Amino acid sequence: MTTTPILLIHGIRLSSACWGQVSDQLAPGHPVLAIDLPGHGERRDERFTLPGAIETVRAGIDQLGGSALVVGHSLGGFTAMAAAAAHPDQVAGLVVAGATLTSGRPLATPFLLMHRLLSARPDGGKAFSERVFRRVLPPRVAADIARGGIATEVIPEVAAALTTFDPLAALRAYPGPVRLINGGHDHFRLGEQRFLRASPDARLLVVPRSGHYLPLTHAALFADLVADFSASRSLVPWQRRAATPDRLRAWTTRSGPWAPPTT
Repeated sequence: MTTTPILLIHGIRLSSACWGQVSDQLAPGHPVLAIDLPGHGERRDERFTLPGAIETVRAGIDQLGGSALVVGHSLGGFTAMAAAAAHPDQVAGLVVAGATLTSGRPLATPFLLMHRLLSARPDGGKAFSERVFRRVLPPRVAADIARGGIATEVIPEVAAALTTFDPLAALRAYPGPVRLINGGHDHFRLGEQRFLRASPDARLLVVPRSGHYLPLTHAALFADLVADFSASRSLVPWQRRAATPDRLRAWTTRSGPWAPPTT
């Protein structure tokens, strides 16, 4: 069975480096590219705008041959939806993790508060942020994040961009298959049912006992899910591997709980 190239998009303040463990789990056999959004990682000196982020995704897909499964976490999820709406012919499928909260002022306010608190520190919150990530993430992932840089200063630009972005409209505009993945304890789950209804070909997976950083705390599981989706000839139906059932208690789809095959 052929596989679809995979493009990975990181969350706010992070960089492409955060995907190291997921990328390792996906290889070999999967062409994978993790990109830096404007204002992050190696592009930290650039201004973040949603059009600029969409163009970054499009350029990444071109590097992968012109079509890819686009996978985004948090800010990356919102960016992935925007890119899928803008370039549907290049997005073979869409995986959105931790980004099913309607944007606007309710989404921007917590980010701006975090920016204010961190920016008040002499180092811009760098040391504090690294300590938090070391406490909540596996050691390698936390080290990768620190190596890639934590771009707290980009928060106001991201907040401004998301305030005027309608992710539900973006999902409605994208005709391809969509997979929504949320941690059971993720506060970004609040609008997941609205996102599920927005796409004619969406499925929702909720992973129990996990939070907003699910793709980074459960890298092997997340990579399995993405790899199975990528390997599907039509990217539908979404499968899971035999090793996965013990890790999950509930899958949720448009029609309710679903127990995927275990063979």
